[in-house]
Amino acid sequence: MAAAAPPPPPTAAAELNMDVPTTFPLFTRIRLATKPDTPVIHKMIHQMAAFERLSDQCSANEPSLAATLFSNPKPFESFTVFLIEVSKTPIPSLTHHTLFPPVHKTLNLSYPVTDPEPGVFGSPEVENDLVVAGFVLFFPNYSTFLAKPGFYIEDLFVRECYRRNGLGKLLLSAVARQAVAMGYGRVEWVVLDWNVNAIKFYEEMGASVMQEWRVCRLTGDALQAYAGSSGGNDVDMI
Repeated sequence: MAAAAPPPPPTAAAELNMDVPTTFPLFTRIRLATKPDTPVIHKMIHQMAAFERLSDQCSANEPSLAATLFSNPKPFESFTVFLIEVSKTPIPSLTHHTLFPPVHKTLNLSYPVTDPEPGVFGSPEVENDLVVAGFVLFFPNYSTFLAKPGFYIEDLFVRECYRRNGLGKLLLSAVARQAVAMGYGRVEWVVLDWNVNAIKFYEEMGASVMQEWRVCRLTGDALQAYAGSSGGNDVDMI
C-alpha cells in the first residue's frame, strides 16, 4: 500500500494592515428649521441653559417659541434657525426651502457616537435614523461703520454626545456662507468668559474675541421700569 502524500504546507495567514485607520462615517445635513421643529429646539435651548448655568433664567416654552421664531415665513429677514441633523446612513437629498438648499457633509470619525436620546431628538422628518444634533439661531443686525447689514448669532449649540466632532464649525460656516452670499459685512456673537474651549476654538477659526467690549442688557423688571421712566435726569452717554 502506497504511503499517503504529505499534507501541503500551511498557507500563510493574511497580515492585517495596521496602517489603515478604522473610521465611522457620520452623515450630516444642515437645513432650515420650521415650526414642526419647535419641540426639539425647545429641548436644546433648555439643555443649553443648563450647560451655561442659567436654567433659572430660561422661561421659554414651546408655544412662545413657535409664535415668535416662525412669525416671518421668509428666512434671513428675521429670526432664522439652522438645524444640523445626523445619521449613520446616507441622508436622502430632498427638496426643502428654495432660499437655502440643505447642506450635506460626511464626517469620518475615529470612534462611533452613541446617542443616549435618539427618540427624544428624532427629526420630524422620519428618514432613516435621522437625529437633530444641534442648532444655530441668528438674525440680521447692522454695522454703521461698515454701512452693511450682518448676522448676529444668538445661540449656537451642539448636544453633548456630538461635541468635538466639528458640528459647531459646520453650523458657523453655514451662517458665514449665507452672510457672504447676501453681501453682508460680518457675523458676530458673544461667548462666556469661562468657556475657554469655545474661546480657543473661535480664535483658531479666525474670529476676534473682543476683550474690551461688554454686553449691556435691560430685561425683566429693569426693562419695565426704564420703559416707564421719563429719562429727564439721564446723563448723556456720548
